[in-house]
Amino acid sequence: MARRHLPSLNALRAFEAFGRHGRMTLAADELCVTHGAVSRQIRQLEEHLGVALTEGPRSRLRMTEAGLKLAQALSPAFDQIEAAVPRPVQAGPRPLVVSCLPTFAMKWLIPRLPNFQAAYPDIPVRVAESNGPFDFKDDGIDLAIRMRRAGEPDYSDSIAAPFLRHFHGPVMAPELAAAGPATFDRICGLPRLLTRTYAQSWSDWVQDSGAESLPPAVSEQEFDHYFYMLEAAAAGLGVAVGPWAFVQRDLASGRLVAPLGFALGQTLIVALTPRDGATKAAVLFRDWLLQEGASTPHPPEPACDSRPGR
Repeated sequence: MARRHLPSLNALRAFEAFGRHGRMTLAADELCVTHGAVSRQIRQLEEHLGVALTEGPRSRLRMTEAGLKLAQALSPAFDQIEAAVPRPVQAGPRPLVVSCLPTFAMKWLIPRLPNFQAAYPDIPVRVAESNGPFDFKDDGIDLAIRMRRAGEPDYSDSIAAPFLRHFHGPVMAPELAAAGPATFDRICGLPRLLTRTYAQSWSDWVQDSGAESLPPAVSEQEFDHYFYMLEAAAAGLGVAVGPWAFVQRDLASGRLVAPLGFALGQTLIVALTPRDGATKAAVLFRDWLLQEGASTPHPPEPACDSRPGR
């Protein structure tokens, strides 16, 4: 068998974690190492490959195009490894298994989980990232978080509790926004970023924003996952339509800006529990989600007149 010529797996793992989270500190928390350790691993990986994978100031570090390409390949590879690794017999309390949209888990749920763990230290939580169909019993899931259009009937085997309203709008790197006027036509005409998991994001936003049509873009680029699309936006590769829940922290840190503001969408973020009886832990987690959703602020008003032609 031919010898594999791979960089350090620790370095690849550190870079993959940074790619998903978009921040060194969050990657370090996941890997239980220091911020500096993650930074050194990524720097060594760049030196080994002879390619810059990140760029920008340390406070707003982002991936280069080469970094985005590598990160998109690493995540599914590590997912397959994790799925194939045998798991030991569970000791102690059974964890509460929450099936959640991957980017929502990273950007909204996980940063708030310490609040739940502080209130209920005896309930361990395992987040299973998924945006596809699920079965409570076969998949061993206690609660699922999904996006659902308002007015749609409940899933046949579950009860839905909406806990967060869905606002969405174009987001981009501050440098790209500052390169020209913050008008509807200019911003919508910039290179357009898409995600394969929600290809209709732009058309849905145009409808919800009240615009009659969408100006043609210079180009379009599609990414496999929401978090890679948002990283591409932070890297200045173009403009992406992002949900407020996904981008709130990046807007607060200055990695992204939203000159046109956010429109209220027709979708709700809901917590799904089994219709034939949820566990006590799942009910507590659902009620906690309702509280967290109610305390999440709505997005601010747009910085400019977002109407077409302005």
